[in-house]
Amino acid sequence: MLVVVLVVVLVVAVVVVVVIVVVVVVVVVVMVVIVVVVVVVVVVVVVVVVVVVVVVVVVVVIVVVVVEVAIVVVVEVVIVGTVIAIEVVVVVEVSSAAMVIGNSRCCPFQSFLLK
Repeated sequence: MLVVVLVVVLVVAVVVVVVIVVVVVVVVVVMVVIVVVVVVVVVVVVVVVVVVVVVVVVVVVIVVVVVEVAIVVVVEVVIVGTVIAIEVVVVVEVSSAAMVIGNSRCCPFQSFLLK
């Protein structure tokens, strides 16, 4: 009878140890899965944030370059237009002066030089 009790106690002890080992293994596996999921989520979030920041920086740089080019073009058009307007005024004034001098009866020598 004592042998039966010892065998039952031994079997119960082995079952308890096996259950404890299984529980520990399951807990460790669950913890590893949780850590892997957290790491994957953190990596995905970091990648998304980096991609968004890069896209925003590229868009800002493109907008700044386009605005700078537009400003340069507008300034150049204004400057060139002003220079052309000044040249037209000068040509008109010189032409008017030449016509006045050329039509002048009092100064035939100047009229001859301008022709």
